[in-house]
Amino acid sequence: MPVEVLVACLFAVVSGMNDGGALLATGLKLPTIRPIVGVLTLVLLTGLVPLVSQQVALTFVTRLATFQGPNASRAMIIAVLSAIAVVLVLSHYGRPTSLTLAIVGGLTGAGLGAGLEVSAGSVLLVLAVGLLAPFAGAFAAWGATRLLVAVTTSKGLSSWHWAGFVLQCVAYAANDGQKMLAVFLIALGSGGPSVSFGAALLFGLGTLYGMPKAGRTLSREIIVSRPLHGVAAELGSGVTVIGCAAAGMPVSMTQSIAGGLIGAGVALGGGRVRWYAAVKIVVAWVLTLPVAGLLACVTAFAFRGIA
Repeated sequence: MPVEVLVACLFAVVSGMNDGGALLATGLKLPTIRPIVGVLTLVLLTGLVPLVSQQVALTFVTRLATFQGPNASRAMIIAVLSAIAVVLVLSHYGRPTSLTLAIVGGLTGAGLGAGLEVSAGSVLLVLAVGLLAPFAGAFAAWGATRLLVAVTTSKGLSSWHWAGFVLQCVAYAANDGQKMLAVFLIALGSGGPSVSFGAALLFGLGTLYGMPKAGRTLSREIIVSRPLHGVAAELGSGVTVIGCAAAGMPVSMTQSIAGGLIGAGVALGGGRVRWYAAVKIVVAWVLTLPVAGLLACVTAFAFRGIA
Protein backbone atom coordinates (compact mmCIF):
# COMPACT_ATOMS: atom_id res chain seq x y z
CA MET A 1 0.00 0.00 0.00
CA PRO A 2 1.44 3.45 -0.94
CA VAL A 3 2.71 5.59 1.90
CA GLU A 4 0.24 8.34 0.96
CA VAL A 5 -2.71 6.01 1.50
CA LEU A 6 -1.36 4.76 4.84
CA VAL A 7 -0.99 8.36 5.99
CA ALA A 8 -4.55 9.13 4.86
CA CYS A 9 -5.83 6.13 6.86
CA LEU A 10 -3.94 7.29 9.94
CA PHE A 11 -5.41 10.76 9.51
CA ALA A 12 -8.96 9.34 9.48
CA VAL A 13 -8.32 7.47 12.74
CA VAL A 14 -6.89 10.56 14.42
CA SER A 15 -9.88 12.57 13.18
CA GLY A 16 -12.11 10.17 15.05
CA MET A 17 -9.99 10.41 18.19
CA ASN A 18 -10.17 14.20 18.17
CA ASP A 19 -13.62 14.92 16.72
CA GLY A 20 -15.78 11.90 17.51
CA GLY A 21 -15.80 12.33 21.26
CA ALA A 22 -16.66 16.00 20.90
CA LEU A 23 -19.65 15.16 18.72
CA LEU A 24 -20.99 12.71 21.30
CA ALA A 25 -20.10 14.79 24.35
CA THR A 26 -23.10 17.11 24.23
CA GLY A 27 -25.57 14.25 24.75
CA LEU A 28 -23.84 12.42 27.59
CA LYS A 29 -26.30 13.87 30.12
CA LEU A 30 -29.22 12.28 28.26
CA PRO A 31 -29.70 8.48 28.04
CA THR A 32 -31.74 8.83 24.83
CA ILE A 33 -28.89 7.83 22.50
CA ARG A 34 -26.61 5.05 23.65
CA PRO A 35 -22.92 5.68 22.83
CA ILE A 36 -22.69 2.75 20.40
CA VAL A 37 -25.84 3.92 18.57
CA GLY A 38 -24.39 7.42 18.42
CA VAL A 39 -21.09 6.15 16.98
CA LEU A 40 -22.86 4.02 14.35
CA THR A 41 -25.10 6.94 13.34
CA LEU A 42 -22.10 9.23 13.07
CA VAL A 43 -20.12 6.71 10.98
CA LEU A 44 -23.06 6.06 8.63
CA LEU A 45 -23.71 9.75 7.96
CA THR A 46 -19.99 10.52 7.65
CA GLY A 47 -19.86 7.98 4.85
CA LEU A 48 -23.14 8.92 3.15
CA VAL A 49 -23.20 12.72 3.08
CA PRO A 50 -19.94 13.20 1.06
CA LEU A 51 -21.56 11.15 -1.72
CA VAL A 52 -24.04 14.02 -2.11
CA SER A 53 -21.68 16.97 -1.65
CA GLN A 54 -17.88 17.26 -1.59
CA GLN A 55 -17.72 21.04 -1.70
CA VAL A 56 -15.64 21.47 1.43
CA ALA A 57 -13.24 18.65 0.45
CA LEU A 58 -12.58 20.45 -2.83
CA THR A 59 -11.79 23.64 -0.90
CA PHE A 60 -9.03 21.77 0.94
CA VAL A 61 -7.68 20.18 -2.23
CA THR A 62 -7.84 23.06 -4.73
CA ARG A 63 -8.27 26.41 -2.98
CA LEU A 64 -5.64 26.40 -0.22
CA ALA A 65 -2.73 25.07 -2.24
CA THR A 66 -2.24 23.28 -5.55
CA PHE A 67 -0.94 19.82 -4.70
CA GLN A 68 0.41 18.93 -8.13
CA GLY A 69 3.92 18.30 -9.41
CA PRO A 70 6.93 16.29 -8.24
CA ASN A 71 6.85 17.59 -4.65
CA ALA A 72 3.08 17.35 -4.14
CA SER A 73 2.90 13.81 -2.76
CA ARG A 74 5.69 14.40 -0.25
CA ALA A 75 4.18 17.74 0.77
CA MET A 76 0.83 16.09 1.48
CA ILE A 77 2.47 13.46 3.68
CA ILE A 78 4.38 16.12 5.59
CA ALA A 79 1.24 18.27 5.99
CA VAL A 80 -0.83 15.42 7.39
CA LEU A 81 1.88 14.10 9.71
CA SER A 82 2.52 17.61 11.05
CA ALA A 83 -1.20 18.10 11.72
CA ILE A 84 -1.45 14.70 13.39
CA ALA A 85 1.58 15.36 15.59
CA VAL A 86 0.13 18.61 16.93
CA VAL A 87 -3.32 17.12 17.53
CA LEU A 88 -1.99 13.98 19.22
CA VAL A 89 0.05 16.00 21.69
CA LEU A 90 -2.96 18.15 22.61
CA SER A 91 -5.31 15.13 22.71
CA HIS A 92 -2.89 13.38 25.05
CA TYR A 93 -3.57 16.14 27.56
CA GLY A 94 -7.33 15.96 27.00
CA ARG A 95 -7.48 19.23 25.06
CA PRO A 96 -9.70 18.71 22.00
CA THR A 97 -8.39 21.07 19.38
CA SER A 98 -9.37 21.89 15.83
CA LEU A 99 -8.04 19.30 13.42
CA THR A 100 -9.36 21.57 10.69
CA LEU A 101 -7.01 24.32 11.84
CA ALA A 102 -4.20 21.77 12.07
CA ILE A 103 -4.64 20.48 8.52
CA VAL A 104 -5.14 23.99 7.10
CA GLY A 105 -1.87 24.97 8.77
CA GLY A 106 -0.17 21.77 7.65
CA LEU A 107 -1.27 22.03 4.01
CA THR A 108 -0.39 25.72 3.84
CA GLY A 109 3.01 25.29 5.52
CA ALA A 110 3.94 22.21 3.50
CA GLY A 111 2.86 23.94 0.30
CA LEU A 112 5.06 26.94 1.05
CA GLY A 113 8.02 24.79 2.10
CA ALA A 114 7.74 22.59 -1.00
CA GLY A 115 7.45 25.53 -3.37
CA LEU A 116 3.84 24.79 -4.39
CA GLU A 117 1.31 27.46 -5.30
CA VAL A 118 -0.51 28.65 -2.16
CA SER A 119 -3.53 30.97 -2.25
CA ALA A 120 -3.06 33.51 0.54
CA GLY A 121 -6.55 34.91 -0.07
CA SER A 122 -8.23 31.52 0.34
CA VAL A 123 -6.21 30.71 3.45
CA LEU A 124 -7.15 34.03 5.06
CA LEU A 125 -10.82 33.57 4.14
CA VAL A 126 -10.91 30.09 5.68
CA LEU A 127 -9.23 31.41 8.82
CA ALA A 128 -11.67 34.31 9.09
CA VAL A 129 -14.68 32.02 8.80
CA GLY A 130 -13.11 29.58 11.26
CA LEU A 131 -12.55 32.40 13.75
CA LEU A 132 -16.19 33.45 13.56
CA ALA A 133 -17.62 29.91 13.78
CA PRO A 134 -17.41 29.52 17.62
CA PHE A 135 -19.12 32.88 18.08
CA ALA A 136 -21.81 31.96 15.56
CA GLY A 137 -22.29 28.62 17.34
CA ALA A 138 -22.58 30.39 20.68
CA PHE A 139 -25.18 32.83 19.36
CA ALA A 140 -27.20 30.06 17.67
CA ALA A 141 -27.10 27.92 20.85
CA TRP A 142 -28.18 30.92 22.93
CA GLY A 143 -31.22 31.28 20.67
CA ALA A 144 -31.87 27.52 20.73
CA THR A 145 -31.79 27.55 24.55
CA ARG A 146 -34.41 30.30 24.66
CA LEU A 147 -36.53 28.38 22.16
CA LEU A 148 -36.31 25.09 24.03
CA VAL A 149 -37.22 26.72 27.33
CA ALA A 150 -40.32 28.18 25.68
CA VAL A 151 -41.59 25.17 23.70
CA THR A 152 -40.57 21.94 25.46
CA THR A 153 -40.40 20.15 28.79
CA SER A 154 -37.80 17.82 30.22
CA LYS A 155 -39.72 14.83 28.81
CA GLY A 156 -39.89 16.36 25.34
CA LEU A 157 -36.17 17.13 25.36
CA SER A 158 -35.33 13.59 24.21
CA SER A 159 -36.95 14.17 20.81
CA TRP A 160 -35.06 17.43 20.40
CA HIS A 161 -31.88 15.59 21.36
CA TRP A 162 -32.32 13.09 18.53
CA ALA A 163 -33.04 15.90 16.07
CA GLY A 164 -30.05 17.92 17.26
CA PHE A 165 -27.68 14.97 17.22
CA VAL A 166 -28.64 13.94 13.68
CA LEU A 167 -28.35 17.57 12.53
CA GLN A 168 -24.91 17.78 14.12
CA CYS A 169 -23.76 14.54 12.45
CA VAL A 170 -24.98 15.71 9.03
CA ALA A 171 -23.22 19.04 9.56
CA TYR A 172 -19.96 17.30 10.45
CA ALA A 173 -20.16 14.99 7.43
CA ALA A 174 -20.89 17.92 5.12
CA ASN A 175 -18.12 20.12 6.48
CA ASP A 176 -15.44 19.28 9.03
CA GLY A 177 -15.41 15.57 8.25
CA GLN A 178 -14.55 16.19 4.62
CA LYS A 179 -10.95 16.96 5.53
CA MET A 180 -10.53 13.18 5.66
CA LEU A 181 -11.94 12.85 2.15
CA ALA A 182 -9.65 15.66 0.96
CA VAL A 183 -6.56 13.83 2.19
CA PHE A 184 -7.70 10.64 0.43
CA LEU A 185 -8.39 12.63 -2.74
CA ILE A 186 -4.82 13.93 -2.70
CA ALA A 187 -3.43 10.46 -1.94
CA LEU A 188 -5.50 8.53 -4.49
CA GLY A 189 -6.31 11.19 -7.06
CA SER A 190 -10.01 10.30 -6.89
CA GLY A 191 -12.78 9.40 -4.48
CA GLY A 192 -15.97 7.38 -4.41
CA PRO A 193 -18.28 5.36 -2.14
CA SER A 194 -15.52 2.93 -1.12
CA VAL A 195 -13.22 5.80 -0.14
CA SER A 196 -15.97 7.67 1.70
CA PHE A 197 -17.15 4.68 3.74
CA GLY A 198 -13.60 3.42 4.29
CA ALA A 199 -12.65 6.77 5.81
CA ALA A 200 -15.86 6.72 7.88
CA LEU A 201 -15.06 3.29 9.34
CA LEU A 202 -11.54 4.36 10.30
CA PHE A 203 -13.05 7.49 11.82
CA GLY A 204 -15.37 5.30 13.88
CA LEU A 205 -12.44 3.29 15.26
CA GLY A 206 -10.71 6.51 16.28
CA THR A 207 -13.92 7.74 17.91
CA LEU A 208 -14.20 4.65 20.11
CA TYR A 209 -10.61 5.13 21.27
CA GLY A 210 -10.65 8.89 21.84
CA MET A 211 -14.21 9.41 23.08
CA PRO A 212 -13.49 9.32 26.83
CA LYS A 213 -10.96 12.18 26.90
CA ALA A 214 -12.47 14.51 24.31
CA GLY A 215 -16.00 13.88 25.51
CA ARG A 216 -15.12 14.48 29.15
CA THR A 217 -13.41 17.79 28.42
CA LEU A 218 -16.39 19.30 26.61
CA SER A 219 -19.23 17.77 28.62
CA ARG A 220 -17.80 18.26 32.11
CA GLU A 221 -14.94 20.74 32.15
CA ILE A 222 -16.09 23.64 30.00
CA ILE A 223 -19.53 23.98 31.62
CA VAL A 224 -21.63 22.67 34.50
CA SER A 225 -23.69 20.89 31.85
CA ARG A 226 -27.38 20.09 31.96
CA PRO A 227 -29.34 18.17 29.29
CA LEU A 228 -30.77 21.42 27.95
CA HIS A 229 -27.26 22.82 27.37
CA GLY A 230 -26.21 19.79 25.34
CA VAL A 231 -29.28 19.80 23.11
CA ALA A 232 -29.00 23.55 22.50
CA ALA A 233 -25.31 23.17 21.63
CA GLU A 234 -26.15 20.39 19.15
CA LEU A 235 -28.75 22.53 17.43
CA GLY A 236 -26.59 25.67 17.43
CA SER A 237 -23.40 24.01 16.19
CA GLY A 238 -25.31 21.98 13.59
CA VAL A 239 -26.97 25.02 12.05
CA THR A 240 -23.71 26.99 12.06
CA VAL A 241 -21.58 24.29 10.44
CA ILE A 242 -24.18 23.41 7.79
CA GLY A 243 -24.37 27.09 6.84
CA CYS A 244 -20.59 27.19 6.39
CA ALA A 245 -20.68 23.95 4.37
CA ALA A 246 -23.16 25.52 1.96
CA ALA A 247 -20.55 28.20 1.27
CA GLY A 248 -17.77 25.61 0.92
CA MET A 249 -15.96 26.95 3.97
CA PRO A 250 -14.34 24.35 6.26
CA VAL A 251 -14.89 25.08 9.95
CA SER A 252 -14.22 23.09 13.10
CA MET A 253 -17.15 21.25 14.64
CA THR A 254 -15.20 21.04 17.91
CA GLN A 255 -14.95 24.83 18.03
CA SER A 256 -18.61 25.26 17.16
CA ILE A 257 -19.70 22.78 19.84
CA ALA A 258 -17.55 24.47 22.47
CA GLY A 259 -18.99 27.84 21.46
CA GLY A 260 -22.48 26.33 21.55
CA LEU A 261 -22.02 25.02 25.10
CA ILE A 262 -20.78 28.42 26.24
CA GLY A 263 -23.69 30.17 24.51
CA ALA A 264 -26.19 27.80 26.12
CA GLY A 265 -24.57 28.32 29.50
CA VAL A 266 -24.66 32.09 29.18
CA ALA A 267 -28.35 31.96 28.20
CA LEU A 268 -29.15 30.42 31.61
CA GLY A 269 -26.55 32.35 33.60
CA GLY A 270 -22.87 32.82 32.82
CA GLY A 271 -21.87 31.34 36.16
CA ARG A 272 -22.38 27.86 34.74
CA VAL A 273 -19.44 28.32 32.35
CA ARG A 274 -16.02 27.30 33.62
CA TRP A 275 -14.12 30.09 31.91
CA TYR A 276 -10.68 28.81 32.91
CA ALA A 277 -11.35 25.56 31.01
CA ALA A 278 -12.67 27.54 28.05
CA VAL A 279 -9.47 29.61 28.01
CA LYS A 280 -7.33 26.44 27.96
CA ILE A 281 -9.22 25.16 24.92
CA VAL A 282 -8.90 28.52 23.16
CA VAL A 283 -5.14 28.50 23.81
CA ALA A 284 -4.98 25.06 22.18
CA TRP A 285 -6.81 26.44 19.14
CA VAL A 286 -4.51 29.44 18.89
CA LEU A 287 -1.40 27.25 18.97
CA THR A 288 -2.66 24.60 16.57
CA LEU A 289 -2.47 26.30 13.18
CA PRO A 290 0.84 28.20 13.48
CA VAL A 291 2.63 25.25 15.10
CA ALA A 292 1.36 22.79 12.48
CA GLY A 293 2.13 25.26 9.70
CA LEU A 294 5.66 26.01 10.92
CA LEU A 295 6.45 22.34 11.48
CA ALA A 296 5.20 21.40 8.01
CA CYS A 297 6.95 24.31 6.31
CA VAL A 298 10.35 23.62 7.86
CA THR A 299 10.10 19.89 7.19
CA ALA A 300 8.96 20.32 3.58
CA PHE A 301 11.73 22.86 2.92
CA ALA A 302 14.33 20.51 4.41
CA PHE A 303 13.23 17.70 2.05
CA ARG A 304 12.70 19.98 -0.95
CA GLY A 305 16.01 19.28 -2.60
CA ILE A 306 15.97 15.54 -1.93
CA ALA A 307 14.84 13.41 -4.88
